[in-house]
Amino acid sequence: MVQIIINGLLIGGVYALIAVGITMIHGVMKIVNFAQGDFLAAGMYFTYAMYKLLPEGSMPYWLLIPVGAAMYLLGCIIYTTTIRKVIGKGDSNYILLTIGLSYLLQNVIQLIFGPDFKSVPVSDGLRYGAIIIGEASISIPRLIAFISAAIFVVFVNWFLSQTDLGRAMRATSENKVVAESLGIRTQQVYVTAFALGTVFAGIAGLLLTPMFLPFPKIGAQFSTIAMSAMVLGGLGNIKGALVGGLIIGLVESASSTYLSVNLSQAAINVVLMLVLALRPYGLFGMKGRVA
Repeated sequence: MVQIIINGLLIGGVYALIAVGITMIHGVMKIVNFAQGDFLAAGMYFTYAMYKLLPEGSMPYWLLIPVGAAMYLLGCIIYTTTIRKVIGKGDSNYILLTIGLSYLLQNVIQLIFGPDFKSVPVSDGLRYGAIIIGEASISIPRLIAFISAAIFVVFVNWFLSQTDLGRAMRATSENKVVAESLGIRTQQVYVTAFALGTVFAGIAGLLLTPMFLPFPKIGAQFSTIAMSAMVLGGLGNIKGALVGGLIIGLVESASSTYLSVNLSQAAINVVLMLVLALRPYGLFGMKGRVA
């Protein structure tokens, strides 16, 4: 049981980072990005491409900086060329657009890198290394991923509460019209929120690269997990996304151990339905105001 909890919390921290990215986009822009998992896949392939230029066996986590910068630029380009045109035009428009972006990213990745699984040149000591504490073992790649994800989640909370841009994002999420009347440039807020959500997905992809073999459609499974964590915690709630990601990780770890790996997604869906039956707006969600 201790090992199940450790594994669940470690992978749940990375799931939380993915969910925080999609929650930030939804909280500010009121849209759900169905391509979030494919941004994660793009981050994995950015990481793979950079690893190919480095000595065999190296695992430079300082690649967080160039991968994050590349994903931020990608997010700005995609928002400016596509997302900006459907803001405020109805839910069906952004749903179809982001689903289309998902298929586009999958096919671009396949066109550039091919359909096969890729493996980054990580040393076996790092890929399979573990810290033994009593009868429990802590996977080193998962521990590094968890700590990195925790740092980014703390950064998000600091950014939203302590910076002018963060406070502008919170004001825009509350009421766009009032925010604009106060002089807030909402378009700048939107592009920053979307780009940051893209960065979090890309960083999660980098952190997961030592544990998963990238392939063009790998983002689909993580999109489902991110959506589940966001809904479980409450739409637009950063704290809820964090807790939701950790719960999803624990449920996945327990179900994979006691039931079957193939039934882990079914177990996640059952937990999600039970929570929503008791709390329709999620664990930390609040009913929206009508007037």
